Amino acid sequence: MAEPETKPRQVAAIPLRTRGSGTEVCVIRRKDSEKWGIPKGFIDPGNSREQAALTEAYEEAGLTGEIVGKSIGTYDYKKGNIFLTVAVFMMQVLEEHPTWAEMGFRERRWCTLEEARSLLKNHKVRPLLDRI
Repeated sequence: MAEPETKPRQVAAIPLRTRGSGTEVCVIRRKDSEKWGIPKGFIDPGNSREQAALTEAYEEAGLTGEIVGKSIGTYDYKKGNIFLTVAVFMMQVLEEHPTWAEMGFRERRWCTLEEARSLLKNHKVRPLLDRI
């Protein structure tokens, strides 16, 4: 008998940077989509949740940095026939690379926290933005 899934199987990073006007958030989307999101993916064997979140931010948005604190929460969603739990981390961005692995089909956008709340209004991560 299989044990029920109790740990998050995916992680996400909310990339943040500080500018003169305050905190900015980096959101991403597939170039063929109008839906914005944040870097997210599965936890590879041997990686911690924090390492996996940093890897996703680098692969999907070309950002490197460090995780700030513990997970700010989780959200659940359905992918095909699978229900997944995503642990979400805040990431202090230290470098924005001009090229990255998925730049051919993803775009990144820096915006204010208020703009991020609007762009992510229908995304399951939206309530967690209030914890930043």
